[in-house]
Amino acid sequence: MKLGIILETKEYEKAWNAFRFAVTAKKNKHEVKVFLMGEAVECEGLTHEKYNVDEQLKKFTEEGGEILACGTCLKSRQLDGSEACPISTMIDCVNMVEWADKTVTF
Repeated sequence: MKLGIILETKEYEKAWNAFRFAVTAKKNKHEVKVFLMGEAVECEGLTHEKYNVDEQLKKFTEEGGEILACGTCLKSRQLDGSEACPISTMIDCVNMVEWADKTVTF
């Protein structure tokens, strides 16, 4: 199954659970893409003593997962895209939703 995940928060526990879901789905042979929107574009490098978001993000990419990051949201925070989280557009988000059999949001 193809799964699209839209993540809109950098709240530690929610973002951590979103990436845990994504990693688990990849390990269960699903195709998974994550679109980071709003403050979620700040998830790369995000760590907490209980909820290490960055660690889960890295596990997801190591499993072959694809991450897209909203370019407008990055620019509004004066951030650049990265290799793990390349700059994307709202069209890319629409394409991901059309591509996916199911889309979930966190």
